[in-house]
Amino acid sequence: MIVCVCHRVSDRDIEHEVRHGCHSFDELQDETRVGTACGSCLDCARDTFDVARACRPDAVISAPATAAAKVPAEMRIIALSVVSRVSLSA
Repeated sequence: MIVCVCHRVSDRDIEHEVRHGCHSFDELQDETRVGTACGSCLDCARDTFDVARACRPDAVISAPATAAAKVPAEMRIIALSVVSRVSLSA
């Protein structure tokens, strides 16, 4: 599904960036320019990025280094259901 029409960025593009080491939404914007034109896709782009990060087995929850922990499997399952709902409603 196309997330950002202005820069033709899809959910697959966002997932690809995450798989290849994109760790922050700012970094994603630098690489893809998603959400940098009209901004109407920012919520969907952030949600897609967050879900892609949560679904990575090596993803780390954004927290201070001392409190960092791996994302539990239950959270990954919930995240996948959120993607399904976002994809279906779009």
